[in-house]
Amino acid sequence: MPADRLLNQVLGLYQTVHDDAQTDRIFGTTLSLLTELSNPLNLSLLTSQFLTAPAIWYQQHGPDPLRSTCLRVLGVYNTAAIHVHRNELENEDRRRAGLPITGGGLKSEAWARAVVKGADEKSSRWQHLLVLAGILMGFEGNERHGLSRSMVGTLEQAVATAANLALRTLSREPPLAAAAVVLALNYAFPLMSDGARASVDCDALLPVAVQSLVGDHGYHGGMFLDSIDPDVGQAGQKLDWPEASMSFAAIRQLSSRPLVETAGPLSKLIAFAVEHARDHCLILQAQDELVNFTARLLEQWRRIKLSSIDQADEGACLTENSLEVTWPALWRLLTSVLFAVVAILRAVTARSLLDPHLRNDAMAPLIAAKTLHIYRNLYFVSSRGNDSFQVYAFCYNTCIDILARYREPATAFLSDTIPPNTGTIPTHALNKVLDLFYLNTAEHLPLNLTPEACEALIIQPASIYLSHSMPLSRRMVELFEAAHSATLSVLSCPQNGPIAVKMAPFYAETLLVAFPSHISPRQFRLAFSTLMQILSPPFPVSATNPELAETLLEMVRFRIPTAGQSYLAPAPGQDQTAQEPTSEQSALVLTLIDALPFLPLPIVEDWMTIVGTTLHEIPDASMRESTKQRLWEILGSGEMDVERAAIGVAWWGTKGGRELVLFGPTQQRGQDSFLMSGAIVDDKGASRL
Repeated sequence: MPADRLLNQVLGLYQTVHDDAQTDRIFGTTLSLLTELSNPLNLSLLTSQFLTAPAIWYQQHGPDPLRSTCLRVLGVYNTAAIHVHRNELENEDRRRAGLPITGGGLKSEAWARAVVKGADEKSSRWQHLLVLAGILMGFEGNERHGLSRSMVGTLEQAVATAANLALRTLSREPPLAAAAVVLALNYAFPLMSDGARASVDCDALLPVAVQSLVGDHGYHGGMFLDSIDPDVGQAGQKLDWPEASMSFAAIRQLSSRPLVETAGPLSKLIAFAVEHARDHCLILQAQDELVNFTARLLEQWRRIKLSSIDQADEGACLTENSLEVTWPALWRLLTSVLFAVVAILRAVTARSLLDPHLRNDAMAPLIAAKTLHIYRNLYFVSSRGNDSFQVYAFCYNTCIDILARYREPATAFLSDTIPPNTGTIPTHALNKVLDLFYLNTAEHLPLNLTPEACEALIIQPASIYLSHSMPLSRRMVELFEAAHSATLSVLSCPQNGPIAVKMAPFYAETLLVAFPSHISPRQFRLAFSTLMQILSPPFPVSATNPELAETLLEMVRFRIPTAGQSYLAPAPGQDQTAQEPTSEQSALVLTLIDALPFLPLPIVEDWMTIVGTTLHEIPDASMRESTKQRLWEILGSGEMDVERAAIGVAWWGTKGGRELVLFGPTQQRGQDSFLMSGAIVDDKGASRL
């Protein structure tokens, strides 16, 4: 059919709402006409009528009108621009070869101008933006460069202007308009120059973009988990979430939403708006939106049966179909939430470091605490191996550093997030995850807290996990290590001397009981040397309780003769070749050696002698030699200060230390003590013959 007749036909079809099949044909015909019409006036007319057509905008929308209408409009002009540019390149060769041209024959710039003229006052600005963004994508996406630089600049500025005008008039438009503006900018923004981006009104864009991400056109306010639990059934001893269930269909439909599929670029767009918004209050509002959204998501997750499954137990708790289909799909969706939110938080954190309205003492700790609340709400997702990427670590560590400077906000944050004081280890997997986040975070905060707050908010929650009777699952090992780190962090603070005096014997006994079944030699040595450092000068405890450090060393010393002498397996995650063979006994001797730089001066020499004696109790020659190497390293590497190093030199050179270490005690060497040449000796044992 000739293009002019087809144009008249489609213009007539525009005036009536049709079924889905006919609507699909109308979209296809419109795309064909955009590439075939040769008269610029007809192109303008087609676009003008298309943007007001009841057949397009008043159709019976499916569950996602943003995809069924707005994304298709964007796609029509994107595809049309690609075809027009390709036809222009091919027609040059066809003309030289004397062949008929394809398409309408218009140059790319002439076609773009004609289409843009069709975005007139009869339609809304948000509809214009869809057309302009589609044209920009078609000509400039994927390094096509189909327009001149001046035309590209004009088109980019038109996109920015249309976006600003659309954002200012959203109150008069249907609810779909806001999401459509964000959708169009999401696709166009990566193609725009810095100057064009800077002209976008970020104050107007920021709240709209955040709401589009977390609202009904995005992640549905975190409520998408609510429908899962009724569909989760029992199949024998396992939970089954069928692939054919309505809730899984809803998860797949949500995952296919345009703003969810492109959550990564959308989070970058929101981050740009955060960085360039003039009103700092809008940034606080955006952060509050994320706090509320993630809190709802956490609460919804807590309510469903699937949240009780520990990551290590998934194979034993889920049916095969759930494990292979529905379960991974859910976590892909939740992971996309995490990445999008963290990308936005990076911009919020960076802005809080630079903006004088946000970095003051009144605002900085509040912003940091809110960010940490968001991290806690999403920790059930990030704890599955998604908590180590650079942006995540930057935001987390920066907020920790800020919050740790302020006593009252830090105390308030810990009070808000402290686990319930049940006195026992929780059995629910989610509660363990939240406890792990709490302990990992609390570890960094005690320096400015009062001793009372440290004991109530850190020591008591951590003490539950210091027990050595816990099962050795991966999560419990993480909790065990986090509890030890949090405890040592409190004991290391100068103001917590009374707590250290009270806790030190109990904690040392806990370490000895837990080693080597629950903690590795490296962890035991590190924890014990830290404890010794806390109890030694210049910490105040060493003045009030000078005997405490030596008492704890005696506890280690008394265990050495009965300690295990067989090789210990390497800790999980460590290369067996990367660490020297160690037994329980040799690790205890190494612990004594590690403590030498921290001992009070009057007892340093005595303990050097004790170390020199005990290392010869190690029967294995290779482990004994590695222990000697560590002692030599302590004596000669500078780990000791000047005074202790001088004692070490004297002990090694003139007080028998060298002979003791190299040859063992006198009884083992089978010879008398060393005598100076010419000395008088006792002849009682001499032969009378």
